[in-house]
Amino acid sequence: MSSTTVKSCSLQQQIYTKIKNFGGKTVLLLSLCSCTASSFLAPKVTWNTYNNSRHGFEFPYPSNWNALPEASNNDGIVLRSSINNSVEIRAWAAHRLPELIEQNSKITHNPNFQTAQGVSGVLLVEVDQQISSMSLSLSKDEIQYYWQARSQNEEFSDYYHLFYYIAYQYRIQE
Repeated sequence: MSSTTVKSCSLQQQIYTKIKNFGGKTVLLLSLCSCTASSFLAPKVTWNTYNNSRHGFEFPYPSNWNALPEASNNDGIVLRSSINNSVEIRAWAAHRLPELIEQNSKITHNPNFQTAQGVSGVLLVEVDQQISSMSLSLSKDEIQYYWQARSQNEEFSDYYHLFYYIAYQYRIQE
């Protein structure tokens, strides 16, 4: 197992990247400090909002993306780009089991991301041989929220700012 830490700063962003190589799979753990989604030109995109009434979360997505049929239990959604079928966003939530809530309260989590709403969570970027993804995990009360965006490796840089912006806009309803 190899490990490298890189620090880079630009335009109010301090990104600490820890790269670990696990048997052919590279994982990037981003600790994002003072990051903003300002580099993405959101006003140029027409937005829809996905709203999950069962678990009380929502996030924007480009209006030209297509929703796949929702699961019958209404846990979440899969959205695909109308331009490129390999680019998708998934979001779901689930009730945590009581023993996991108790176990998690004893473990110190290191949130590295905060949504515009002020909810702290863990943002993870993974680069595999073919697919790259950005995943957000948030917890509130007894519910665990998951959001993931993915694309082919060679296209990930084209979608990174879009994915980051959407993760930043993710909201848990009060």
